Parts: sequence; structure tokens; C-alpha cells
Amino acid sequence: MAEERVQRRLAAILAADVVGYSRMMGLDEGGTLSRLKTLRQEIFEPKTKQYGGRTFKTTGDGALVEFNSAVDAVKSAVDIQEALAARNAGADDDQKILLRIGISLGDVIVEGSDLYGNSVNVASRMEGLAEPGGICVSGNVHEHIGRSLDVIFEDMGDQSVKNIVQPVRCYRVLLEPGKTDTSPDQDTAPALPDRLAVAVLPFENLSGDAEQEYFADGLTEDIITALSIWRSFPVIARNSTFAYKGQSPDIREVGKALGARYVLEGSVRKAASRVRVTAQLIDAETGHHVWAERYDRELEDIFALQDELTQGIAAVVAPEIDRAEHKRLVVTKPQNLGAWDLVLQGTKLLDDFSEASNRNARDSFERAVALDPDYSRAYAGLAFTYHRDIMLGFGASRKESLASLLENARRAVQLDNADYLGHWELAIGYLMAEEHDLGFSEALRSLELNPTNAHGYTLCGLANLLVGRADDAIDFIQTGVRLNPQDTRLQMTVAYMGRAHFTARRYDQAREWTLKAIARNPDIPEFHLVLAATLGHLGETERAQDSLEACKSLRPTYLAEFANWFWYKHDADNEHFRDGLRKAGWDG
Repeated sequence: MAEERVQRRLAAILAADVVGYSRMMGLDEGGTLSRLKTLRQEIFEPKTKQYGGRTFKTTGDGALVEFNSAVDAVKSAVDIQEALAARNAGADDDQKILLRIGISLGDVIVEGSDLYGNSVNVASRMEGLAEPGGICVSGNVHEHIGRSLDVIFEDMGDQSVKNIVQPVRCYRVLLEPGKTDTSPDQDTAPALPDRLAVAVLPFENLSGDAEQEYFADGLTEDIITALSIWRSFPVIARNSTFAYKGQSPDIREVGKALGARYVLEGSVRKAASRVRVTAQLIDAETGHHVWAERYDRELEDIFALQDELTQGIAAVVAPEIDRAEHKRLVVTKPQNLGAWDLVLQGTKLLDDFSEASNRNARDSFERAVALDPDYSRAYAGLAFTYHRDIMLGFGASRKESLASLLENARRAVQLDNADYLGHWELAIGYLMAEEHDLGFSEALRSLELNPTNAHGYTLCGLANLLVGRADDAIDFIQTGVRLNPQDTRLQMTVAYMGRAHFTARRYDQAREWTLKAIARNPDIPEFHLVLAATLGHLGETERAQDSLEACKSLRPTYLAEFANWFWYKHDADNEHFRDGLRKAGWDG
């Protein structure tokens, strides 16, 4: 019997994929699905059908579309991206959806309504090379179109792509003349002078299993997205770093070529039901290793594992970069510091809880504001110094310090509503002002904007314990500890764990955690006050009195001010704290 003849035809294939789909689903699954449905119904499907396109495959975050003409495919892609850009222009950052689109031209194999073959694979690889909001086409699409469209192309050269034997010539469609990079890393981040940049190279698949390539690539892309959210430093766009895929480049040369001060590289190795991921952060200027870690995990849910590793790596790498940069600043003359450097310097000074360091930090932030009055991070830093005044009793007037905290935090949010740090400080201000609902809302907003920030989880823990949800608070705080166990301000996280147990009337656990906080930093009066109230409830009167005296020795007026201001929403919790202090010997 003769073999059935394979049906083939020539087609232009458009591949589209949603940028950061996993992260958006993790933050707001229902809202993301609703926005994607609207995108398909109002933009994607009408714009493809308008040019004769037929969608032959869809996934949760992407689609493949067949066109009879390469010209029609490119017209459709341009219309889609321009319509989506117009819609995004009026949306909040967390509501925006970006697509990458790739287009190829060639023979396809027809099986029913589905299409297969090299051209389909090339379209998918072109999509992977496109920037968020951009379009990348294969060389034969560019040649076929010639001058028949009023579109400008930029030659990206020959690119080696996964599962394609020969390098593929690629061209970027310039949606606006002269604009060669549509990455949101550059468009949405505040323009800050003299900033370092970070490049994340494609993680290497060491498994010997080609099917694990998607996991290594997906992990790399998610880390790029997660680091970009920190907004402390620019992150080199994916299309630039993926040019090094499959290579073993000299890190110093990568740094020079991409303009990156730091390079993160890593590998993925799968064996049976386990996976090992290694990551290392390298100073591209000196070649020295800044940080390295190995993660061994059971391979159960591949997407949950990818999210866990992304969160864990980004949560540690961003603070490590800040620490490395502070070491560099130590040898930089103060008069040569720019606004970004001054903010970094001020932030590092806040790792020391002394009054002198707080004053010096405020001076650094004020100098940064003088150099760049529109720099959101400088105002967030100023807000933090007033927060520290209140917490440690430095300021002459708690009322005035609170007003300054809120003023600067609001200014930070006004200048950059998409930066988690301004919302973090605003949450603290509202909680201190006993505007608990507003504080809780801002704390959640900060965490939504940067779900890899350990301090964001600690803050949500504080917000929960202040409204009486102690067990929810503990869950948030434990996540903060897990994400960054080497945090230079871990004593605050540990102390809030103690206070959460105190709020839940679990005094033994409260004592244990509060003593750990005091061991980390014995100079914070609030810690001794919480311990005194805890020991009071435990009936350990003598030790409770010693804790009260320790608090008074640090700040003689602190007890009188704090004893009637515990931040709690409910009177019962405030009275519970006061009762513990009375049992400790306080006469209030």
C-alpha cells in the first residue's frame, strides 16, 4: 500500500506570547485571565482576521496564526502592537499586557486544522528574540516584503536559536522610526543618573535532556522580570542577553558589550525526580564572585518550582548588588557622588540603628533630592529616616516626625507610583498614624509590585498583627525570613515575629523570638518593652522589671511615649499590652 502523501503548503506564521504571564497569574489570576480575554476579543482576533489570519493553536499565554501572505502577517502584527500600546498608555502598570511577536515564512505540514514544521518553529524562536511590545521577523520575511510596506527594519544579524540547526537571520521591526528598544525596563523605570546595570545570562541546561531547555529559559526570563521589579538598577533586556545562549563567554567581555556592571549566570541539572539549580553573581569589572548559591529541589510541579526559584534568587541577588555597590562607594569621594549613589549610601547607613547614622542618612537623601528633585527613591529614603525617628525615639516630636514621614512617602508615590518602596513607606506611615485600613492596602500594594522583597512580607505581617490577625502575620513574616535569611535588618523581622506571638497570647514563643531580636541588636528600646510585657504576663516579674529598666536606659522618655501608643487597631490589644507592662512594674 502506498504511503499517504504528506500535505504541505507555503504560509507565513505569526507567533505571539504574553510577557511575564506566570508572574501576572501569581499576582492576580482572575484579573489576568479577564484582561487576556478582552485582549483576544477586542484586539488580537479582530486584527488577525482583518488580514486573513487563521489562529490554529492557542495556549494560556500565546497563539500561533497562519497567513497567506508575509505582508499581511506583518501588517497584522504592527496593528496589534500599536493598538496594545495605545491601550497600555492609559492603564496602571500592573494592568498592562505586553506581547512579543515573531513571524516566519516557509513550508508547513498540514494535519487537519493544525500546522507543523520548521517554519512554525522559526516563528516561535523569532518571538523569543523580540522585545516586550516588539516584533521580530526571519530573514526571508524581510526579503519577501522588500519595499511593499512602510515599515523600517533593523538587522539583528544571524542568531543561533534552539532546535534550529543553522543560524537564522533576524530583523527587528521598528514601530517608531529611530526607536530600537521597546523594553519596558527602559520605558517605565525612572531615569536615574550614573546607575549600574545587571545582565542575566541564559541559564545553562546541563541535564542532557533537550526538553529541559524550556525550564532553563523560562527561569532566566522570570529572573530578569523579577529583578526589573526592584527598580534599584536597570536590567539588560532579554533579547540582548539571550544572544549569548549556548556560549561560554568571558564575563568581563559581556559586561563591556552590554554595559553591565554585574552578571548573573547559572545552570540547571535534572536527575530523576530532582533538579539542581546553581546561580552566581559576578562583578563584570573585576571578575570577582559576589554571591553564589545552590538550590536542590524535588521536581513535582515544574511551574511552582520555577516560581519558587525565581523568587528565591531575585530576593537575594538584589540586596547583594546593593551591598557590593556600597563597598565601591567607600572609596568614592563624597563630592563625586550622584543622586543614585547618595541614595545607596543613605540606605546603607540605615543598616546601623544609631541616631548619628540616621542623621547622616537623612543628609544623603536630602543631597540626592537637591541633585534630582524628581527622584522617588530619595523621598522614600527621607520617609524612612522619619520612620526610624519615631521607632527609636530620636525625634523631638512624634507628631512632627509622622507628618514628615507621610509627606515624603506620598511624594515618592506621586513621582513613581509603580515603585514598591514608596508604597512600603506610605504603609508604615499610615500604620503609625493608626489608619490601619490604608496601611494594610499600601502594604499589599508594595508586595504586589515586588513579590520578591522580603521586607514586603514582613510589613504585611506587621499590618496583620496590628489588626489582630496574628497567625496570618506569622505566615507572612516566615516567608520574609525564608526569602532573605541574611538580611542586614533581620532583627526587625524577628522582633515582629515575637510581637505576633505576644498578640496571639503565646508568651513562651513571644519571649523566645524577642530575645533573639535583642541578641541581634540590644539597642532598640521597643524590643525591651515587648519583652517586659511578655515577661509580665508570664509572671516573671523580676526579669520583666529588668527589661523595663533596659528600655529606660536606652531612651528615658520612650516608655512614657510608647505606653499609650502601640499601633493596634483594637482597644483590647492595646489594653493587653498595657496590662503586661503593669504586671512588669509600670505604674501607668
